[in-house]
Amino acid sequence: MQTKKSEIWVGAFLLLALCAIIFLCLRVTDLKSLGSVTTWKLYATFDNVGGLKPGSPVKVGGVVIGRVSDITLDAKNYSPKVSMDIDDRYNNIPDTSSLAVRTSGLLGEQYLALNIGFDDPEMGTAILKDGGTIQDTKSAMVLEDLIGQFLYKSGNGDVKNPPAAGDKPVQGQPAPEAANNPEEGK
Repeated sequence: MQTKKSEIWVGAFLLLALCAIIFLCLRVTDLKSLGSVTTWKLYATFDNVGGLKPGSPVKVGGVVIGRVSDITLDAKNYSPKVSMDIDDRYNNIPDTSSLAVRTSGLLGEQYLALNIGFDDPEMGTAILKDGGTIQDTKSAMVLEDLIGQFLYKSGNGDVKNPPAAGDKPVQGQPAPEAANNPEEGK
C-alpha cells in the first residue's frame, strides 16, 4: 500500500512539473500572438539589422504592436528587407513614421522601435496600408564600429585629417615630420 501511495505522489509531481514546463514554454514564446488576432503587413529596408530575427517585437513607446515575420535580402540592392505583422488595432500609422533597430538593455534582445510620424493630408502624407513600406529607417548600431570610432577619436586628438608629408603646414598646426626632415623620405 505504501508503494502505491508513493507512486501516486511521484505521478502527481511529474504531472505538475510537465504543466509548469508547458506554461513556461508558452510564456517564453509569447504564444498569445498565435490566437485569433488579425494582422496586416508592413515592410522596411535597412542597411544592417544586427541580431534582429523573426519573432522580434515591434514596439511603439515600449508597447508591443506587432512582430517581425521575416527577414530577407533584397535582390536589387542586397539590403535586408524586414516584413512585419502589425496588429489590426494599430492600423493608423502615417507614412512619415520611422523605424529603428534597438536593443533592450546592454545585452538584451533586439527589437524594432516605431516612431509615429505626423499625418497631414494637406502636406501630402498618408496612412500606411497593408503591404506598405516605411521609408525612414535607422540600422542597428554595431558595437565594434562604435568602439573603433571612439578609439580613433581619442587617438588623434582634435586633428581629424592630419596633413600628408608634402602638404604645406596650416597656420596653427605643426609641420609634418617628413616635410621637416628630407633625409627621412629616402
